[in-house]
Amino acid sequence: MEFGVGTITEGKVTGITKFGAFVSLPEGKSGLVHISEIAYSYVNDVKDHLKEGQEVKVKVIGIDENGRINLSIKKAMDPPPRPAGHAGHGGQSRNGSRPGGFNGGFRGKPAPAEPTTFEDRLKQFMASSDSKLSELRQAERRSSRRGGRK
Repeated sequence: MEFGVGTITEGKVTGITKFGAFVSLPEGKSGLVHISEIAYSYVNDVKDHLKEGQEVKVKVIGIDENGRINLSIKKAMDPPPRPAGHAGHGGQSRNGSRPGGFNGGFRGKPAPAEPTTFEDRLKQFMASSDSKLSELRQAERRSSRRGGRK
């Protein structure tokens, strides 16, 4: 069997560390399931989810230049269904608006699309942070010109 990215196969947990679990694969190969790829829920301790000798279904998500195989248990299964009417964090819906039409911003302005990747979220945060810092600096300069702060 050829192990390429996207291959789903069965394996046996051979070792558990604080950062993941090693899984023995067919043809004498082995790979690592990082702690972030074990379950869709937050994993604090790998031992709460896996035991040595346990058979698991894994998906190959990467093979590096040294031939090390990166595996995922959660990507080898379907994601859990979201509860109906789930509003997300802080009572917000997926589009960022709150029930009753208040989106925390200006009325009539559509809520921005929710970023999907970490990089998108980081860029959005950095842009927002830069904007807020700029506004604070301008307010500080105006205040110091009027002799407001000493």
